[in-house]
Amino acid sequence: RIHLMAGRVPLGADRAAVAGEMETTFTENLRYAADLLAQEDMVGLVEPINNRITDPRYYLNTPHQAAAILEKVGRPNLKLQLDLFHCQIMDGNLSHNLKTYFPLIGHIQIAQVPGRHEPDSAGELNFPYVFELLESLGYSGYVGCEYAPKGDTLEGLGWLRSYWERRGLQRGSTGK
Repeated sequence: RIHLMAGRVPLGADRAAVAGEMETTFTENLRYAADLLAQEDMVGLVEPINNRITDPRYYLNTPHQAAAILEKVGRPNLKLQLDLFHCQIMDGNLSHNLKTYFPLIGHIQIAQVPGRHEPDSAGELNFPYVFELLESLGYSGYVGCEYAPKGDTLEGLGWLRSYWERRGLQRGSTGK
């Protein structure tokens, strides 16, 4: 799996004025990349990144926009990389978005909103619920932790140990 970045709105350009041209270019580039990736049995991922906090100029901002582009491209080896941090900032409604876009999802990333820290830090998202929802939907892929730990890395993974223990799993377990 490889992240195929959408690019940024040119400096000084009006987003609405260049949106059509950017979508056309992105769509053509995705088709080209998908065809190359298919030769290697690889999956390309497109990730909406919020333009409210993280990158005001990033072109692809919502799962709705990404889904529409993936439909236009029409390649089975292109999927949605859904970062719940960005999704929450742009749209919220994570349960609905996870259910709606589940067939398109090729990778999930997590971080607490608004601080972009560990899932068990104070914030807007209820990750035990989100993880149960992903399991109920049949998600079997990886969940990437794209957050800035408040402490060191080992401390920053303490939430996972606690989560496993609450679920009756042991470290290193091969369970779900």
